[in-house]
Formats: sequence, structure tokens, C-alpha cells
Amino acid sequence: MSDTRQAMQTDKNVQLRQQTLALAAIVQAAVLVDQIARTGQGEPQAIEATIDSVFAFSATTVEEAYGSIENLELGVRGLRDLLSGNDYGERKNVMRYCLGILHLHKKLKNDADTSALLRNRLQHTAKQKELISNDINSISNSVSAIYQDTISKYNFRIQITGSAQELQNANNAARIRTLLLAAIRAGFLWHQAGGSRWKLVLQRNRIFTQTKQLLATEIRR
Repeated sequence: MSDTRQAMQTDKNVQLRQQTLALAAIVQAAVLVDQIARTGQGEPQAIEATIDSVFAFSATTVEEAYGSIENLELGVRGLRDLLSGNDYGERKNVMRYCLGILHLHKKLKNDADTSALLRNRLQHTAKQKELISNDINSISNSVSAIYQDTISKYNFRIQITGSAQELQNANNAARIRTLLLAAIRAGFLWHQAGGSRWKLVLQRNRIFTQTKQLLATEIRR
């Protein structure tokens, strides 16, 4: 293989990896939303990394946004399971949330005014986060308010299903909105890596293989 062809193949491999990790980030947020909606609980490390990614304004790779690939284990496993072809009932809500997230990402991507407002308010919240509090509930309440003033204005809403008791809990509702915003943020990383719906269809098997490779070689538990 010539140097040029080898370089092109390397670029494609890097791109596929980033697309896979970005999709895993979307799935991770959706899985956490589903867990919180049903039980009020979610995996702490995954929640923290996912919420922190909202404030990774300058990140150009998924690893930069999430700190490490280990912080995406829940999402990589979830993406592998979604692409496995095994249709388990508990995954239906996760898939529905993912599709809704990609739809909202597309709306926001084409809405420069809302995107600018969202970024400005998140940057303000990031300063408060550094100076005042790193408490998940406090941060989630702030980001939730931003979500309601921006994303919730669109005529499309993601309907969250779960336990009525858990969904009526104000802290749970705030964490869910914050996680949805993190998922939309991951949608931008997916798009930045060349991802699109038609590519997801065409590259489904390659992405599935990539998830298994990541779990076997980089996320060993």
C-alpha cells in the first residue's frame, strides 16, 4: 500500500472511531435518561462525564469532551447492544430518545440565533460552576433552565416515559434535561466527524464492529 493510500485509510479509521464514540455519547445520555426516568438513579461516573461534556466548548474530539474513553463505557456498550439486532424491550425507549436527539440536533444546527444564545448562557454557567459549585443538582438546575428557554421552544418534544414518581421529582427532571442537552452536544461531535443518518445506515456493521473492538482493546473490565 502506498503512503498516500495508507494515510487515507488511517484518516478513515480515525473518522470511524470518532463517529462511533460520538454515537456512543448520544446513546450514553439516552441510557442515563431512561435509567433516571425509571429508577431515579444512573451510573454516577457516566452522569458526571456526560454533564461535564456540555461545558467542553473547545473540544474537537469525543475523548476531549468526555475526559477519557473509559467515561463512555456505558455508551459504547449501549451502542453495541442497539446495533446487535437483538430487540429487547428496554432498548426501545433508548432508541426513540436517540432518534429524537438527532432530530433536535438538526434543528439547533440550522438555528444560529438559538445556538448563540445557548452557548452564551452555558459559558456563563460554566463560570459559575468553576467559582461557586460543582454539585450535580445545582449544575443540572442551571442547565435545565437553559434547555427550557432554548430547546424546549421547538415544536418537537422528546416524550420521556418512566415512573411517574421519578419524573415528578424536580432534580430528576433537571438531570434529564441536562443529559438531553449533552446528547445534542454529542450530535455536533457526530456531525463534525462526518456523521449523518445515511452514513449510519450504510456503516452500521462497521460501527458495530468498532464498538466490539473498543470494548475488547480499550475498555477492559
